[in-house]
Amino acid sequence: MTQTRPALLECNDLWKVYGHNPEGFVKAYAGSPSAEDLQAHHMVGAVRKANVKIYEGEIFVIMGLSGSGKSTLVRCLSRLIQPTAGELIFDGQDILSKSDKQLIEIRRKRMGMVFQHFALLPHLTVLQNAAFPLEVQGMPRAKREERAREVIELVGLKGRENYYPAQLSGGQQQRVGIARSLAVEPDLWFLDEPFSALDPLIRREMQDEFLRLQGMLKKTIVFITHDFDEAIRLADRIAVMRDGEIVQVARPEELVLNPADDYVSEFTRYIPRAKVLTLRSIMRPGAVDGTAAGTLSVTDRVESIADEVERSDTDFNIADEDGRTVGHIGRREIIDVLIGRGVNA
Repeated sequence: MTQTRPALLECNDLWKVYGHNPEGFVKAYAGSPSAEDLQAHHMVGAVRKANVKIYEGEIFVIMGLSGSGKSTLVRCLSRLIQPTAGELIFDGQDILSKSDKQLIEIRRKRMGMVFQHFALLPHLTVLQNAAFPLEVQGMPRAKREERAREVIELVGLKGRENYYPAQLSGGQQQRVGIARSLAVEPDLWFLDEPFSALDPLIRREMQDEFLRLQGMLKKTIVFITHDFDEAIRLADRIAVMRDGEIVQVARPEELVLNPADDYVSEFTRYIPRAKVLTLRSIMRPGAVDGTAAGTLSVTDRVESIADEVERSDTDFNIADEDGRTVGHIGRREIIDVLIGRGVNA
């Protein structure tokens, strides 16, 4: 699918290497040392030649096993840590050339961050925690508290403004963390495994809340997870990392249908295809004239419409993003996916 939105953040040949004189080491190998070179010089390539574009308004998920480099990459992208080499462009500006003071301003006013550990200030109320980044900016109290109340209501915590973190559940505490990061109205939102410390039911609830918020706010989001179920539920695109390298960047469906290698295949092997496949990949060409049961979208996932299609005696037409009928689908295609027959089963 052609990407028409502008890139808000991109990195080119980005490296983060740990060891003695990492900058000199990378330069000595013309900006592209191999895994063998790293090992021979006792260097650790936490991020290795990363190239990625993150487009405005998308949820871009970075995933991989523990130690794959995903958290290090996000810390490089947000300049919480200094990359060893490469180029990092945010909204058309090279932020590797920015001073510490300029970076602080960018983070305070244009970036939001939520991490696995909520890091709330225990002596501050929900309202005070949510308003804290605005206080750091020097915003007057009345104005910052007005904004804090808005985001508290947005995340579903209205009425708990005067509670302290210890009086909240884990899911509620994470909502406060989300509210705090949204208070500055960021252009770019980083979330590093924000739900992984939560119980499964609360985690699912927070995913629902996250999708609700994104439906309203249309933020550009970089989201880290090691859970493929979570990734396919949230992501517009996914980057899979291994040993500091980005192995593949694709839509969830593309990862399942066309994995770049065996490593990516392992991530998708046990994921039910109905959760991932859209009607675009299984529809038959052409329209059903006159007898169609209705119209579905090419972007609908099989899981979401399976019951509806199976109950119908006639086929459904399929429309693309512009509303044009591009195909049709019936029980046979749905059953093929559900029983593991057909599209790359």
